[in-house]
Amino acid sequence: MTAITALLNVRYPVIQAPMAGVQDWELAAAVSVAGGLGSIPCAMLTPEGVQDAVLKARQHTSGPINLNFFSHRQPDTDPVIQQTWLERFRPYYDELGVEIPGAPAGPGRQPFNQAMADVVSAVKPEVVSFHFGLPDQQLLQQVRDSGARVLSSATTVEEALWLEQQGVDAIIAQGLEAGGHRGMFLSDDITTQTGLLALLPQIVAAVSVPVIAAGGIADARGVKAALLLGAAGVQVGTAYLLCHEAKTSAVHRAALQSDAARHTALTNIFSGRPARGIVNRIIREQGPIAPDAPPFPLSTAASASLRAQAERLGKGDFTPLWAGQNTEGCKAVSAQALTHQLCSGITLDAHGHSHTAV
Repeated sequence: MTAITALLNVRYPVIQAPMAGVQDWELAAAVSVAGGLGSIPCAMLTPEGVQDAVLKARQHTSGPINLNFFSHRQPDTDPVIQQTWLERFRPYYDELGVEIPGAPAGPGRQPFNQAMADVVSAVKPEVVSFHFGLPDQQLLQQVRDSGARVLSSATTVEEALWLEQQGVDAIIAQGLEAGGHRGMFLSDDITTQTGLLALLPQIVAAVSVPVIAAGGIADARGVKAALLLGAAGVQVGTAYLLCHEAKTSAVHRAALQSDAARHTALTNIFSGRPARGIVNRIIREQGPIAPDAPPFPLSTAASASLRAQAERLGKGDFTPLWAGQNTEGCKAVSAQALTHQLCSGITLDAHGHSHTAV
């Protein structure tokens, strides 16, 4: 038994990373059934949507569920910055025959708020995790009062120490290899970001709470290596993107299975925050990092309609093809099967407790 299996009441110290836009409750439920911790991304859902997702997941698993939320500060819209950003993409609108958006468009990403805290109080998930820091203390206390364990991501030792001071139950050490949005929140300087091999042991040494390793872990060897470096558990995202239960689009699935998946980059082109994805046309031509991008999540407006039109043509030129640096574990299998493969180096004793075979 690791500190994480005991804390989260799971058989295996494996958390499925919440991935907004490419999954719903089905993937989370399947991982939970397999003995890991399934996660439901909630930042793009309404409060009613979160309640519905939890209800459906509960109908398929009695295991613990993690609800994940964003903790960013919602920025004000600056019409001048927004229009300048949209004009930058005008040649693409002309090429694809779509109108330039008149206002911010695309899927919203809302920070954790009172309405979501009330949902947490009502549905009582076993775990609640946050990205981009933590919400205000009042909201965080309401989460704790629901009985949920609280996790949050750290991309530096400084962030890990801050999270520990705020009383989180465990810290997710997000290495630079990880796909999707960086969880950085104390600084926007991407030169502070380090790979998991360097980051993990430093955070383990700096804090007293359990540490969960994330970034580049795609198979049983990676799981074992992270545990040997001091992690109490791992969080895996990219490897699940081809699973049957994932909602990954056709162009995204094709990219993950192509040679292009070997080339990823941190980019803010899609959302205004650094996030790792497979390099495609828009990243090559407009990024990867644009200093004039509107703040997260307002940059989404520029590429939303382009993405939709290009995908109708079977192209991923304007799609955020989120992926980590290691796609070798991506397999078109069930999430239960993949979870068991990830845990193949972990044995269970007579009491069902997990142990790592070294």
